[in-house]
Amino acid sequence: MFYFFSKKKFLIDYLGDFVDIHNHILPGIDDGAKTVDESIDLIKGFSEIGVKKFIATPHIMHNYYPNDYDTIHSAHSKVQDSLLTEGMKDITLDVAAEHMIDANFDYLLENNKVMPLRNRYLLIEMSYLQPPINFNDAIQNIASYRYFPILAHPERYAFLHLNSSKFMKYKKNGILLQLNLLSLGQFYGKDVQKKAHKLLKHGLIDYVASDVHNHLQLQSIKELQLTTSLLKLLFPVIEKTIDDFY
Repeated sequence: MFYFFSKKKFLIDYLGDFVDIHNHILPGIDDGAKTVDESIDLIKGFSEIGVKKFIATPHIMHNYYPNDYDTIHSAHSKVQDSLLTEGMKDITLDVAAEHMIDANFDYLLENNKVMPLRNRYLLIEMSYLQPPINFNDAIQNIASYRYFPILAHPERYAFLHLNSSKFMKYKKNGILLQLNLLSLGQFYGKDVQKKAHKLLKHGLIDYVASDVHNHLQLQSIKELQLTTSLLKLLFPVIEKTIDDFY
């Protein structure tokens, strides 16, 4: 009798019309899709679960993935051409970037070389092990250039513990938080899952996204099951993501 009330449901059944604002589906320019064919296969896989709107966000990371407007739009054009060839006219694919807060970030910002999401949102990330020395200054600079910072996958930063006041401080400083869908399961480990659930329960998450790099991750999203109580917390975040980026 009690099993009925604790039964889990598949997440993908609640992603209709979802807009994926963070993914690595553009080919050959970072650690995501390697070829155009792989990009198309990932998009087809998403389409099967009703996700047909994307903002591709390849890494911009100094000395590792030094992407810019040209490299990103070149990769985007190749995928767009292939989508037309495949007759996939119902797919919307925009581009932005996931910006590492590193020694080169301020230069990109000050020289208008950042790649914001629509409505002047700027997706940012940092090292998983320690915060960059210039993080606070970078956030102030982002605001001074009238962008809204979105910190990608806050649940995955090992130095931000569950009882850390950093999350609240980030929010007070105007930083929006974007959760990875895979963090809701154990794809990144139990500690990340626990932190993700707690951030949701405390109402600290603004947006969700796939952060998909490959088929393994997409398949894991398709197999992800969540409790009804967790889904209720997730619904408003899914809706806000759709409303702000549709």
